[in-house]
Amino acid sequence: MTLDPNTLLAIVAMAVATVLTRIGGLVLIRFVTIGPQQKRALDAIPPAVLMAVIAPTAFVTGPAETLAALATAIVATRLPLLAAVATGVIVVAVARASIGA
Repeated sequence: MTLDPNTLLAIVAMAVATVLTRIGGLVLIRFVTIGPQQKRALDAIPPAVLMAVIAPTAFVTGPAETLAALATAIVATRLPLLAAVATGVIVVAVARASIGA
């Protein structure tokens, strides 16, 4: 097995960029006052990311997955993220068993 120097350089550069971005966010947030509107916006990020990850798969795989994505989106607006994920898993399992997909 050989290690291409360009590949290694790309991996190291991506790792450094990721670490600097995360550290930069933690440093910069100290200088920001978070009000109620900003808190609501920050609270909306996890469900939005969850849907961004789930949606492409949900709409190309079948009806059980589409139904589970819809249920997850609805639950994510009212309950914590873990409950939304659990709902999606349960709905897809029940739908697959019922539909036979």
